[in-house]
Amino acid sequence: MMPPTFIFLLFTAVTVAAAAHFPVSGDIPTFREAQAFRNGRECRCAAWSAVGADHNPAVIHIAMTLDATYLRGSVAGVFSVLQHASCPENIVFHFIATTHRRPELRQTIAATFPSLTFRLYYFDSNLVRGKISYSIRRALDQPLNYARIYLADLLPATVRRIIYFDSDLIVVDDVAKLWNIDLGTHVLGAPEYCHANFTNYFTRRFWTNPSYAASFKGRDACYFNTGVMVIDLLKWRDGRYTEKLENWMRIQKRNRIYELGSLPPFLLVFAGDVERVEHRWNQHGLGGDNLEGLCRDLHPGPVSLLHWSGKGKPWLRIDSKKPCPLDSLWAPYDLFRHSSSVSSVFTDS
Repeated sequence: MMPPTFIFLLFTAVTVAAAAHFPVSGDIPTFREAQAFRNGRECRCAAWSAVGADHNPAVIHIAMTLDATYLRGSVAGVFSVLQHASCPENIVFHFIATTHRRPELRQTIAATFPSLTFRLYYFDSNLVRGKISYSIRRALDQPLNYARIYLADLLPATVRRIIYFDSDLIVVDDVAKLWNIDLGTHVLGAPEYCHANFTNYFTRRFWTNPSYAASFKGRDACYFNTGVMVIDLLKWRDGRYTEKLENWMRIQKRNRIYELGSLPPFLLVFAGDVERVEHRWNQHGLGGDNLEGLCRDLHPGPVSLLHWSGKGKPWLRIDSKKPCPLDSLWAPYDLFRHSSSVSSVFTDS
């Protein structure tokens, strides 16, 4: 039986074998067409259709959001995944959008990646609008930022596992390595950062309320970033985790127990019960903090994924001709149709 929230979620699916090229208008950016990426000889059968892909164990499912503001980042992220994948034809993307301009977003993806197998889902922002309270950065308050909570409802029941990626990252390794991690008994896997001061993610009102603070009792709770997660959707559905996250959102709306968008509910529900993934799979914070977005360096250690979480986004800094040094690592994946003045930003003396 489908959960009650499903009635709010309209599913649309598309499998793209070829793209028609017609202009995309308004504020939807346009992109260069990416080259086709083909499977290596070691790959098992490819995901020739989106429907059949649900039952194919060789297929990797990745979810991302799409909107006009972050579309440039989403396209770069998709391009990076395909470029480094050993079996790119076996990857199915599940895109989520709230806007009425879904047909244009769909066409943009189809024109940019003619060989990509993907689906586009509609997320009704009314589902969360009454549950969102303002945070320290306006971008964190957008309904689409909460769509990751509803993946188990949005995606078909036949999709049993998903990788969720934010729209401000690039992958520089074979995504199959992340896909194949063993979640064990856990619902989700993500890199954890136990050195972070966990108390900073919640207000004094939270910690001085015994019933709220007790939610972490007996749990070795560590911070993890929700921009990169591997999720067992079967366990999620069985455990009714969407409802658990929504409950904390309602408490937040009444009592203001945290400041940061959709992250704290995930910490409240999952922290201390996460399958630990190597830090290389989320070199996060490259966008700086949530207020100023200052330049940052990489964390020590190997890198498989670079994540510009924080206020500063590489495409905005590049366009303003004020890039941070690490933005040069993102630029090669940018398929946006640049003007000559923008594209020369890294060559100007």
